[in-house]
Amino acid sequence: MTRGSDFLQLDPSDIPRGGRTEWLVNALRSAIAGGVLPVGTRLPPTRAFAAELGLARGTVVEAYQRLTEQGLLTAARGAGTVVAARPVRSPAPVPSSGSWEPTVFDGDVIDLATGLPDLAAFPRAAWLRAERAVLSGTDTRSLGYAPPQGTPELRAELSAWLARSRGVRAAPERIVITAGVTGALSILARVLRNRGRTTIAREDPGADGNRAILDHWTDSTVPVRVDADGIDTAALAATGARVVLVTPAHQFPTGVVLSPERRRALVDWARERDGLVIEDDYDAEYRYDRSPVSALHGLDPSRVAYTSSLSKTLAPALRSGWLVPPAHLLEEVVEARWAVDLGSPSLPQLALAALLRDGTIARHLRTMRSRHRVRRDAAVAAVREHLPGCPVLGVAAGLHLLVLLPPDLDDREAAARAERVGVAVQPLSRHRTVPGPPGLVIAYAGQGPARLREAIARMGATIRL
Repeated sequence: MTRGSDFLQLDPSDIPRGGRTEWLVNALRSAIAGGVLPVGTRLPPTRAFAAELGLARGTVVEAYQRLTEQGLLTAARGAGTVVAARPVRSPAPVPSSGSWEPTVFDGDVIDLATGLPDLAAFPRAAWLRAERAVLSGTDTRSLGYAPPQGTPELRAELSAWLARSRGVRAAPERIVITAGVTGALSILARVLRNRGRTTIAREDPGADGNRAILDHWTDSTVPVRVDADGIDTAALAATGARVVLVTPAHQFPTGVVLSPERRRALVDWARERDGLVIEDDYDAEYRYDRSPVSALHGLDPSRVAYTSSLSKTLAPALRSGWLVPPAHLLEEVVEARWAVDLGSPSLPQLALAALLRDGTIARHLRTMRSRHRVRRDAAVAAVREHLPGCPVLGVAAGLHLLVLLPPDLDDREAAARAERVGVAVQPLSRHRTVPGPPGLVIAYAGQGPARLREAIARMGATIRL
């Protein structure tokens, strides 16, 4: 007699031992993608579902966990496991520009292009508790306009947090709450423009998002090459620029750490030219195989404007970040923050202050470091297996890898081929101004180990090194 489940009419009788978890994951994912399991559907309890299918309970638990890691399911106490989202469908295939014929892929896209943390791990319950506590304890004055610089409560907690975690010593009155790093860069660029600083140097390769923001607010940006020690400070000096944007703790996209010699040289450059270093402390919280690297800001707070955000710590949806400008820019920065929209909403700031104060953020980061390390290891192992001979950079920290390709390959074509088989990945050339070696930037934090292995196997098969 065939044993199966009335739920989705699944029949595992012909699935070989050892492949049952993957079979169940694929069956549930297909049902979610096809609308058979709409968002909000409650799945059977793992014990009952396993009994109906004749499988070990651990198989069902693992399948649910993988789909939760992909953001398709969510588990809440008292509510069971519920469908949270449908998979993203791949776009229509792009016609091939060469002799290689694309594989038409009509499944869900595995996103290795978006540099996000594991959003499925967002501490929803803790955030809701903090919001309820804030609302229950808030007087009417707190429901009015917050200072444009940010609530005193959050700035006080951030002052202590940044000193402990990043070596940034800034009194609460020196911190400005912004709409992420993008908000900080926009405000700084406008303030600097008013002071006649209309050209900003930047790392090359460097994050194309930051480049786009600076290009919007300034007359020009100047690319400065990055090597194994970080930004080339001699090349920077030759540009004549007096402002530079850097990611010294974990450079995007190369993953290199700015060397001690370059750190000193960069600060000296700013002092000699009455210049400013804008430090984007990009994903510095995530380190796996190396000791913490303190923020550059501590070398000279009068020449370094420090900025970071919660986008890589909690979620970009919060749009919460901060800026610590040099003292001589603070008044103008606060005025510019006021002129934009009177400042950030105060209730989320108060909730975040509570989570910093009670240690929730620190505990969340410890959990995320462990989870992301496992995903990093899975991605590196898969690259070595399916893209043999390709160097992997930036593995010691952060949320992404850089895989260098053979020099005769076009990384944009490689990324296009990957997309045709359902894998979204960024070509390194997207982040370059000056041509250089080809590569692929792989953001691994948002996918579970199994999905990472699947995605990189697909990439390896289609790129055909």
